[in-house]
Amino acid sequence: MNKELIIDSNSSEIVIALMEDKQLVELHKEKKNNNYSVGDIYLGKVKKIISGLNAAFVDVGYEKDAFLHYLDLGAQVNSLNKYTKLAIAGKSKILAMENFILEKEIEKTGKINNVLTANQPVLVQIAKEPISTKGPRITSEISIAGRFLVLVPFSDRVSVSQKIKNSEEKSRLKRLVQSIRPKNFGVIVRTVAEGKMVADLDNDLRSLVDKWYNVASKLESARPPKIIQGEINRTSAILRDLLTPEFNNVYVNDPVIFDELKEYVKSISPEKADIIKLYKNKVPIFDHLGVEKQIKSSFGKIVSIRGGTYLIIEHTEALHVIDVNSGHRINADNSQESNALEVNLEAAAEIARQLRLRDMGGIIVIDFIDMVESANRRKLFEKMKEEMKKDRAKHNILPPSKFGLVQITRQRVRTETNVEILEKCPACGGSGEIIPSIIIVDEIENNLRYLIQEQNEKNLTLRVHPYVYAFLTKGLWSVKLKWMFKYKTKFKLLPSLSYHFLEYHFFNKLDDEIKM
Repeated sequence: MNKELIIDSNSSEIVIALMEDKQLVELHKEKKNNNYSVGDIYLGKVKKIISGLNAAFVDVGYEKDAFLHYLDLGAQVNSLNKYTKLAIAGKSKILAMENFILEKEIEKTGKINNVLTANQPVLVQIAKEPISTKGPRITSEISIAGRFLVLVPFSDRVSVSQKIKNSEEKSRLKRLVQSIRPKNFGVIVRTVAEGKMVADLDNDLRSLVDKWYNVASKLESARPPKIIQGEINRTSAILRDLLTPEFNNVYVNDPVIFDELKEYVKSISPEKADIIKLYKNKVPIFDHLGVEKQIKSSFGKIVSIRGGTYLIIEHTEALHVIDVNSGHRINADNSQESNALEVNLEAAAEIARQLRLRDMGGIIVIDFIDMVESANRRKLFEKMKEEMKKDRAKHNILPPSKFGLVQITRQRVRTETNVEILEKCPACGGSGEIIPSIIIVDEIENNLRYLIQEQNEKNLTLRVHPYVYAFLTKGLWSVKLKWMFKYKTKFKLLPSLSYHFLEYHFFNKLDDEIKM
C-alpha cells in the first residue's frame, strides 16, 4: 500500500491529510494555539469532589474544569500522588524510581473522596480534548508514548499489542522488554515493535524514562494549574504511530515544520528521512495534490459511492446514523438478495473510511439494505470487521440485527472533523440579490489599480476561480497582459479550485492576504 502524508500549514491551523493509494482516509486539523491535546501532562488542582458521580473536577487552566472519574485514577494513584508531592517539594533529585516504595493499590470499587481532597495538587494527563460545552476528560494513569513502546510509571506489567497475532513473536517481545525494563515502570509494546531487535527497544525505553524524569524535575516548585509536558504535535504523533516501509512521501508547505519533521524522522527512523519533502509551488498544496477535491466529495450529508450507491449521514447529540441507499444501482442478472449484498459490501468499505476521515466517535448505527439469508449477513459482518482493522481508534462492532442494523462504538478523544462543503451562492453571497456578473472584471481591475498606484504594493498575487483565470489569460493579448502593460508592473495570477465562481483575493509578497 502506498501511503502519503500531506500537511497544509497556515497562520491559524495545520491540516494533515493521510492518503492511502491516493485516496483520502484521514483528515486532522490542529489549531496552533491548542493547549489541550490528548497526551499533554498537567499539574492540576482538585476543585471539588462529586461523591454522587464518584468523580472530581480538576482545574487544569481550561475555562471549564476537567473531569476525572474514579475509574480513571489508575490503580497506583496513591504512589503517583506521593511522588508528585515529593517532587513539588524539591526532592525529585532523590526520587530514583528503582528505590521508590510503591503505595498500596486502590480498590476498583472504592470512593474518590478516600483518594483525593479539595485543593490537592494532582498530576493528570489529557485523555479526551474539550468537546462542545465539556471540559477535557483526564486520567491519573500517566503514560508516555514512544515509537515502539509506551511507558507506564508505577506499574510492573508488560503487555503486548493485540494486533500482533503471532504468539511466538509476542512471547519474544515480552521476554525482551522484561529483561530491559527498569523497576517500577510498566511497558506496553506497540504494534510497530514487531520484528524489532532489543537495541531498538532499549533506545526507545531509555528515551521514555528520560522524559519521565524530565516531568519530575519540572514539578519542583510548580504551582497548579500548569502544563508540565506537552505531547508532540499531531503531525509528529501521526508519523510516530504510522511510519512504516509503506510510507512513500510526506509533503509539507511550511519550512519550519519541514525542518522539525526532518529531525524527528532522523531520530526515529533515519533511513526514512528523505521522504520528507518541502512543497514550494504557489498553487495551494491541497489543490495541487488533489486533496481539496476529495474533501469536497467526501464530506457533507450525502456521500456518493460509485455505481449510484450513496450514504446519508446524520448526526445527533447521542449518536450518528448512516443510511445505505442503492439508488439506481440494479443488476438485472442478479437476484434482489445478491444486489443487496453487493451494495452492502461496497458501502461497508466506504463507511469504514468515513469513520476514520471524520473521526466519528461514540455510537454509530448503520442501516444496511435488508438481507434475508443469514450467510450474507455474516459476510457483511466479516467485511465490516476487515475494513475496520485499518482504524487505529478503539472500536467494537455488533453483528447485523434482524432489522439489518449494525451498531458500532468507536473511541472519541477529540472533536469530530467537520468540513462545510455547501458553498454560498457565487452570485448573491447568500443575500438573494446579485451584482451584475459582467462587472466582475472591472471590479478586479479597480482593486488592482488601487493596490499598485495608491498603495504601492509590489509582487502582488491574484487568486481567482479557474473559470475566471481562463478568461483573464485567454489569447496572446490577454486581459492579464493588458493590465501589466497598463499599470507597468508584473503580478502573478493563479487559479484556486476552492474559490467560489466570483471569489478573488489579493496576496502580498509574503503570501498574506490583503483585505480589501
